[in-house]
This record gives sequence, structure tokens and C-alpha cells, in this order.
Amino acid sequence: MTASFVMRFFYIYRVVQLLKILIQAGLWLFCNKIHLKNKRLFKTKGPLLIIANHPNSFLDALIIGSYYKRRVYFLARGDAFKKPIHRFLLESLNMIPVYRLREGKEFLHLNNYAFSRSIQLLSNGNAVLIFIEGICVNSNELQPFKKGTARILEGIQKLNINPTVHLAGIAFNQFRGIGKIVNLVVTEMTTIPKIENSRDRVLFNQLVFDQLKQNILTPTTPTRFNKNNLFYHIHLPLYNRIKNFVAQKTKNTVFFDSVLFSVLLFAYPLFLFTLFLFLKLLQFPNTIILSILVVLPIMGKRVQEL
Repeated sequence: MTASFVMRFFYIYRVVQLLKILIQAGLWLFCNKIHLKNKRLFKTKGPLLIIANHPNSFLDALIIGSYYKRRVYFLARGDAFKKPIHRFLLESLNMIPVYRLREGKEFLHLNNYAFSRSIQLLSNGNAVLIFIEGICVNSNELQPFKKGTARILEGIQKLNINPTVHLAGIAFNQFRGIGKIVNLVVTEMTTIPKIENSRDRVLFNQLVFDQLKQNILTPTTPTRFNKNNLFYHIHLPLYNRIKNFVAQKTKNTVFFDSVLFSVLLFAYPLFLFTLFLFLKLLQFPNTIILSILVVLPIMGKRVQEL
């Protein structure tokens, strides 16, 4: 093992840890409330296969992955990996490319890598998150399942390794913007069938469908904001500019929420830093500046009403 490899691993590990903290803080601001059920399961150790539904693009993976007390790898759509720099960054964030027919037949053979990589990670005791529907639709209703998840479980069983299997049902009260309420219900499969052929894969998918459907609890409380709150109007110009920009860039796609979250995740700290420089220029005392920078996001969160 070379020194450069060790340094690269340490660098990626530190970046991932920092991003996880940043994402958790961002989710706290972006969402009104995230309700978790069976929190003890987020501490599960050993090989772990997490099977989830997929209603809200990359935001699903960010929410689910951020609550597990360990590194979680997950499969993501392959067209995002086409550029070398994108591939490096996404793989550094624990993403594994998986391709669909719509992205071109020439890429489908690369799915063997996704399956073998997932099996390798599980055999090494890691956690892998798979969206079993194989497609994202902005709906809390389950879509028909693909067979890739069953193939991965079949492959790891052939190595005489039986991973723990979690079923993660995630549901949103709305798919357009901040202030959303999220329900995340995670349960553990107590009976995991042996998979040896295509019939077994179909039966496994049906078993998962029946159990995962029970974990999807759609929040009924609508998103509301206190528009009489001063901090609502302080944040509104920045938010509206970013929201309109993202809406234009993601038109007719399912990526609005995930892109909006990502842009806000990096834009809001820049907004606070710009405010910091402005207040320094006006020669405000450091204690007052610090107080403002702490109070602003906290009060911004409070404009989201339950």
C-alpha cells in the first residue's frame, strides 16, 4: 500500500465525513421535520443491504444515508458518471453507477460492474443502499420492481454470506421545495429466502413489495410558512432566485428537489459569508456578527410551521 493511496483514502474519508455533517445541517434547514421509526436499526453493523423506494431522486439517498451511523454506498444513475471528474467525485461520495436501457445499450454491460462491486462491498462487511424500483417517480406509490436487487442478494448468498436486509420506506408530503415533512420507516427482514433462479427473484421481489409498502407512510400535514416572520422575508429573495433557476434547469424532470437542496447547501454558506464580510465592513463587533450568523439560520428554520 503506497503512501499516496493512504493519503487519498484519508482525504476522501475526511471529505465524506465533512459532507455528511454539512448534509445533516442542510437537511435540518431544508425539511420541516423528518420523522424516523426504528432508530436503533441505524446502528446496525456488519454486511447490510438497504432496500428502499425512490420517490425523490438523490434526496432519498442523502436522507437515508445521513442517518446511518456508518458509510453507506448506493447505486446511482450511470449517465451522471460520463465525465471523468464527475465520476471521481461521485465515486468519492460512495456512489456506484448503474445504467438503464434509455441511456444506451452500449452501457448495459457495465452493470456487471455495479453488481460485482455491490457484492464485493457486502462481502467486506459494508452497507449498500439499492432503490429496488430502478426508476424515480415523484410519487409515494411503489413502482414495479427491477430484478437487480435480487441478483445482488443471490450473488452474495453464493459466497455463503447472509447480510442483514433493511427495508426503508421514505415518503414526502410534497416534492417542490423547502419545508417538507418526511417519514422514514426502516424495518428488518426477518425471513430472507434463498435465491437460486429467476422464479426465486420474482418471489423475493413480491415479498419485499408487500413489506416495503407497509413502511411508506405519506405525511398528510401540508407545508406552511409564517409569512409575518421577519426572517421569512430576509431569506425569500435568495430562495426565490435559486428556486426559479433550479426550476428552469430541471424542467420536466424529477430532479427539482435534489438539485434545489444541493444548490442551497453550498449557496447558503456563501450567503452567510457575504453577510459576514458586509458586517465586518460596517465594523460591527465580532460578538454581534457571530450572534447574527447563528440566529439567522435558526430563525429561518422557525418560519416553517408545523
